[in-house]
Amino acid sequence: MKIEQRKWTAQTGWINTITNVLPASPQLVLVFGNSSLVSDSKYFDQIKSFYPDSHLLLCSTAGEIMNTTVSDNSLIVTAILLEKTSLKFGEANISTGEESQQAGGKLASQLPTDDLTHVMIFSDGLKINGTALVRGLRSKLPNSISVTGGLVGDGSNFKHTYVGLDKSAEEGKIIIVGFYGKSLKVGYGSLGGWDTFGPTRLITKSKDNILYELDHKPALKLYKEYLGDQAKGLPGTGLLFPLSLRLTTEENREIEVVRTLLAVDENTQSMTFAGDMPEGTYAKLMKANFDRLIDGASGAAKMSIQSSPASLPELAILISCIGRKLVLKERVEEELEAVSSIVGKQAAMTGFYSYGEICPTVPTEKQCQLHNQTMTITTFREE
Repeated sequence: MKIEQRKWTAQTGWINTITNVLPASPQLVLVFGNSSLVSDSKYFDQIKSFYPDSHLLLCSTAGEIMNTTVSDNSLIVTAILLEKTSLKFGEANISTGEESQQAGGKLASQLPTDDLTHVMIFSDGLKINGTALVRGLRSKLPNSISVTGGLVGDGSNFKHTYVGLDKSAEEGKIIIVGFYGKSLKVGYGSLGGWDTFGPTRLITKSKDNILYELDHKPALKLYKEYLGDQAKGLPGTGLLFPLSLRLTTEENREIEVVRTLLAVDENTQSMTFAGDMPEGTYAKLMKANFDRLIDGASGAAKMSIQSSPASLPELAILISCIGRKLVLKERVEEELEAVSSIVGKQAAMTGFYSYGEICPTVPTEKQCQLHNQTMTITTFREE
């Protein structure tokens, strides 16, 4: 595996940050950037001129990650030449959350399963129900195949998110990437680091990812009581107070997942989350603990290299939640430094801040879940 990285800002133009003499065209070029940039054909054409024979995958973000730095209003380009691994791609369009499960199944069906090692998914972050998307993926993929990825972002605007394959990024798009070959070693890990507080509440009325009632009380009204003055900034301030859910998996194992608020409806006093909010599930409010967030990033990195501890990865793709970025503020790069200290300086790091993360809950499992407010890491190495 050989990697080249470039960065664009309005102040500097294009700068090469990792320069390698690539002996062939990279199969995959990841482009993470501000919504207005990844959807502008001018920048797509510039990147395509650098890599005319490569597949370009573009995602809008809530912050771009390159190694241990976070930037906004930039383009981060990571060109990946896989020497022993082949790729296949699929795509689907989505206009409403109700189409999410069908879209997931359609995407998975586009990937042949022979010699398939790993799958990554990059989805529109607003029109999607992430839980249903994952359900659709799992319904069509073999249980032995791991899936990671995320829901792309739009800063703290929550207006338009964009994804694109081999053209400027567009709204309502989902891209799937299949990695093929036994030489590729993939690791993954996902952890949060938030503290719960307040009483446990029962979800008494919901539909898919829309929460109407907690303990038979209007959900939004109850939520605002906890937020106090910060309720004026909803839905954005809701990122600082996610909900923790206790779920039972298909394997009859109890897990904890976190759900991020995407929108509120004053008329119905409801709240829309990035994933399902099942009736009969217990929920608890969460708040940030700075040190535990950093420890969570470090723990996710440790999980990602558990599967192959003898050799360190060559590439790490980090997808961290916008809520973490908003809480950590000027300390946000500390979580990237924590990851780098575990995966090693030899690993090129790229990624973005997201509206949702997709990853198995523990490294020993392959079945993915939708997460929110986590740092999710996927590591790659060819042997």
